[in-house]
Parts: sequence; structure tokens; C-alpha cells
Amino acid sequence: MNAFANEALADAKPAFPIPAGVYAETVTEVRHYTDRLFRFRMTRPEGFRFRSGEFVMIGLPNAEKPVYRAYSIASPSWDEELEFFSIKVPDGPLTEHLQKIQPGDTVLMRKKATGTLVADALLPGKRLYLFSTGTGIAPFASVARDPDIYEKFETVVITHTCRQLDELTYGRELVDTILADELMGEFAAGKLHLHSTATREGPDKGERITTLIETGKLFADLGLPPFDPETDRAMICGSMEMLKDTAAMMERFGLVEGSNSNPGTYVVERAFVD
Repeated sequence: MNAFANEALADAKPAFPIPAGVYAETVTEVRHYTDRLFRFRMTRPEGFRFRSGEFVMIGLPNAEKPVYRAYSIASPSWDEELEFFSIKVPDGPLTEHLQKIQPGDTVLMRKKATGTLVADALLPGKRLYLFSTGTGIAPFASVARDPDIYEKFETVVITHTCRQLDELTYGRELVDTILADELMGEFAAGKLHLHSTATREGPDKGERITTLIETGKLFADLGLPPFDPETDRAMICGSMEMLKDTAAMMERFGLVEGSNSNPGTYVVERAFVD
């Protein structure tokens, strides 16, 4: 065997069979935003249904027993493809490998979508706040691209908090794309607002979303009144600490946590990526 054959053999990836009962979909696009964040799109299984804001379990065909993690679907329920927004963890059981995918690669996905960040889990209201940190904006990328949400709420506010300014790019481009879209722009015009801040850079350095809410700066920046439990609704997705603190703040404002079986005035997603 010559040197070239040896090198090819050494670089060859082991072939593992696709597990039964899961979808095997093809990556169509990958974009890296920073050394910590990337997004990818893949084909959508025929007949697969989900509600905007739900998550699925995804993995890679790189082991006999693949590792699966919960990922919010960032694309809306009407999209022909599925989009995901992910962190990069050097030693993460899944993300260590997922961050290296390229168009044409295969991603595994379990067949059931679920989650609480859906309009059905909220009581009717006027304003909807979508509080996110980091990749927690992913389900809101789905919700904000669903025309139905603008039929249910007069105002939709996405708040996106990250550490660095360049980590806010995904959210800013998302909102710009929605407002510029010929169809979605008609639904979202005058209703969709983005409030993005970096805790380590920029004018809001050091201020977490809970601080911006507590001081009233968030509402002043947006030109909106303070929370009113009669009219305001919230969805929360982010780090464990952010979920805990923001949910506690919602309770202090008089909002009540809801679920699919018992709608309330705010909901929290507790599924995480490694």
C-alpha cells in the first residue's frame, strides 16, 4: 500500500449505520459568526410538523450510539428547511463535532418536536417580550418569523443579550431580514422591535437584561410602558442563571408561568445544548 493510500485510510471516517426511528437530513448551509457561534440549515423531513418555538433532539452519525442534544428550531413552521443556531464547545459531546459540519454532511434528528415557547402556552395579550441570551434567541427566530404571532400581539420585542458585540449579529440580521421581506415585512412592520446589548462591550456594558428591566431602561429605550400583567406576555430562553432571575422578575411583576396544558402569562424553556 503506497503513502497516499495510507494517508487516505488514516483520514477516512468510520461509517456507522443510521439508527432506526430518526431522520437523516442533509446540511445545506453553514455560517460561522464568531469562534463561539454558528448556524446551519438542513433539509426538512417530508411530513415533519412542528410549532414555531419548539425544539428537537439532534445528533451526528459518528458513533454506534450517537449523542443527542436539544436544539430549538430557529426556522418558522412554514419554512422548507430547518435552521439551528449553536454554540461551539471544544470538548462538548456533540458541539465539538457539530461545529465542523459542512454542506452535504448528515445530521440526525429525532422525530418528535416539543417545547413551551409557543403561542399556545400564553394567554392573549397586547405585547410579547422574547427575552434571550446567547443562542437562546434561536426559538425566537422561529416565533418572530411566524405571521400568526403578529395576529395575536400588537407589539413583539426581542431582547438579545450576549457578552461581545459581534455575538449580536445573528439577531440583528434576523430582524433586518424579517422587516425587509416582502411578505413578513407586512406583518412585522411597526410591530417587531429588537433590543440587543453586550455585557462586556458597548454603551450597556455590564448591564444584564434583568438590570435593564428593573431600572426601566429597557422600556425607555423602546418607548413602551412598564410591565402590565394584564396586557404583557413573555417567553424566556437563555442560560440557567438568566432563566432563574428573569422568571423570578416576571413573577414579581405579577405574571404567571404557563404551559401547553395550562396557558399563562409567561413561559420558560429549560432544554439546553452542551
